[in-house]
Amino acid sequence: MYKVFVNDKPLFLTNKIEKETDFQLFLLDSVDIDKIIIKYFQNKIQKAFLYHPNEKEILKKIKEKIPVQKAGGGLVYNSKGEVLFIFRNGKWDLPKGGIERDEIIEDTAIREVEEETGVTGLKIERKLQKTYHIFKRNGKYKLKITHWFEMVTDFDGEMVGQLEEGIEKVVWLNKEQIPEVLENSYENIRLLIEESGVL
Repeated sequence: MYKVFVNDKPLFLTNKIEKETDFQLFLLDSVDIDKIIIKYFQNKIQKAFLYHPNEKEILKKIKEKIPVQKAGGGLVYNSKGEVLFIFRNGKWDLPKGGIERDEIIEDTAIREVEEETGVTGLKIERKLQKTYHIFKRNGKYKLKITHWFEMVTDFDGEMVGQLEEGIEKVVWLNKEQIPEVLENSYENIRLLIEESGVL
């Protein structure tokens, strides 16, 4: 099962039919994906399931219905065990961004962390899970699939938020500070932090 966030609310892609209670169920093959997305953004849907019997085909089917943007990002630790966070568009987030032509995703993740925060000397430790969310760009909906990597650095210089990306602050946060900023973050960032064992 995949969990895609639309307007910070979950849209599940599943191969199991569950008894409907507090959500709506749609057939992936016949659904008009744009109509569902619009209802999410109008707050008419809080949670929905898109069903397809073959789990291996689910992602392929959704990609046929909505263009995909691939991105890379970093869950970065410094030598004190603190985690790198950015503040943009009124929310706490992790540095990430879109892949460029002929770039491998690991290079995208490192480049984006460097560009958005000014932090250098990054080393990838391991691949984390992907996150999925739908956003609107130039009047079109797109599915962003972000590949996350756990990174480490000894960097202790000045950090600079990338202004053209709307980044107002770049900070290192310890484990005690993270739960508070997650109150004002995105669901997929909370999910990533929980599942990667930060806290």
